[in-house]
Parts: sequence; structure tokens; C-alpha cells
Amino acid sequence: MFKNVIVYRLVSPWTVTVAQLDEALQADHFVECGSSQEKSVGWVEPRGHAHGPLVEVVHEQWMLKLKMEVKSVPGSVVKRKVEEQVAHITSTTGRKPGKKEVREMRDDARRALLPMAFSKQGTVGVWVDPVAGYLVLDAGSQAKADEAMTALVKVVPGFAVQLVNTQVSPAAAMAVWLSTRESPSDFSVDRECELKASDESKAVVRYTRHPLDTEEVSQHIALGKMPTCLAMTWNDRVSFVLTDALQLKKVAFLDTVLEDATKSAGDGKEDHFDADVAIATGELCQLIPALLQALGGEVPLGAMPVPPPAA
Repeated sequence: MFKNVIVYRLVSPWTVTVAQLDEALQADHFVECGSSQEKSVGWVEPRGHAHGPLVEVVHEQWMLKLKMEVKSVPGSVVKRKVEEQVAHITSTTGRKPGKKEVREMRDDARRALLPMAFSKQGTVGVWVDPVAGYLVLDAGSQAKADEAMTALVKVVPGFAVQLVNTQVSPAAAMAVWLSTRESPSDFSVDRECELKASDESKAVVRYTRHPLDTEEVSQHIALGKMPTCLAMTWNDRVSFVLTDALQLKKVAFLDTVLEDATKSAGDGKEDHFDADVAIATGELCQLIPALLQALGGEVPLGAMPVPPPAA
């Protein structure tokens, strides 16, 4: 649970009730793609029980799950089919199809091949903390996050959020932590990072399972390469990779947290779900404010963050 974290601030209070939201989500329940359908997006049961509620509330934390399915036909296959049609028309009529006709052939070929196409499914976990005013997405990319935002706008009246921004940009803060070899309180720098030049060379240096408290890393930063991601651990409880877009990747709850989860879990599947949610949200409810504080504090709604210093 929560391999990725993208944090939004609720612009207005969360006033929808569980019953209202569940009813709205049921109207947009996920249905698999039909034979000629390229994409399907809808809500599924967070607990994983068929025909169960689409909203789960555990210790005042709201959990939702959006599911997406995409069927795609390889462009090379479409291209080959169209080329065969064009060659056939040219050889039998002596006429070369125009651009509009070729475009229509391409669309027809894609539609004809869709029923045989493989589909790819994915989910985005949605966590709403009405008390703290956060909405957190377990999304591996901003594109998936945007998909979830669009789906939420459809079902939640007056829904509005803003990506959390900080007074100091993550890139600038990570550069300072690496250059000074001093981590913020309760955080430690691990052994993975990426540095990228901002000039036309776009040179990239990646470190994996490598000490970062070295002169070499400091020299790269002094020469203008800025961190795009950095592996860190909070309080010896949660490890993650912080990106320059203020996203957390590879989130992992460490042994001490897992031991707590084992002690809290019961024998049933439902108990494990509740325990997992309670442990994950409990840790992230502390990690997120601590990280924002390490980045100079949160920028108030409507304000703009301080840009990173020039390289």
C-alpha cells in the first residue's frame, strides 16, 4: 500500500458524506473494455471484495481506488496493414491513395485490430485526510494522477485541490543536503540519486547503491548539476525516493513499522486491510508534514513557491 505519494491540498472543506460519495462512485463503477473499446476508467472496491463499498473509512481516513484499462494496437502492425492496402489499391487501380484516405485506412485498421489487442490494467489509490486537508494519490506518474483528478471532479461536488508546494524547491534542498552532507532532522540520505545538468548538454549522473557523502558528488553539484531524485529514510521507519517534482517513489515501510502492523492485524482479510491502512496513513501523516518542514514549509494556497537558485 502506497508505493508512490503525490500530495495535494484540499482547496475547500471535505463536506461530502460517505453515503453520497459511494452512490456517486457506484454510478461510475469500473467496467472492462468492450471488444472495440480502447480505454475504460472507473472505481473499484478498495478492500478488494466484489460488490463491496467503493469508499472505505478507517480511523477518519477515506480510501478510494480508481482502475484503468487501456487496449493498444502496436503502431507497426497498423502501419503494415495500411501499407498492404495502399499497395493493393495502387496495383489494381493504378491510383495512389491520398492522405485523407490513408488516414481513414489507419483508423479502420486500428478498430479492426482492437478486439485482438492485449489490455493493460492499473490502479491509483486515493487517500483523503479531511482533518489535515490532504488528498494523497498512490500514482506512479503525473498522467495517472491527472486521470484520478478528472475522475474525482466528476463525482465530488465542488471538488478542488492544489498540488502542495514548498518554500524551498526539492531540487535546491537536495543539492544543499548533498553538498553539505547534512540531512534535515529525522531524515537520512541513502545511496541513490540522480544529478542532471541544466545546460544544453543535459548531462546525467546516476548513483545506485553508492555512498553520496563524497567530494565527487559535491563537485558535480558545484558544476551545475542539480538533483532530480534522492533516496532518503525518515525516522528509520519509511524509506523513499524524493523527486524534484515533490513526489515520493519507491515508498517502503521498514521493519519497525511492519512489526507494528503484524501486532495490530487480526486473522481475517478485513482486519489486515484496516491494519494496513491505519499503519500506512499513520506513518505518512507524520512523514509528509516533516518533509514539508524540511523543505522550508508549505506555500499557502494561491501563493507561488520560491524558485530554485540559478546554477
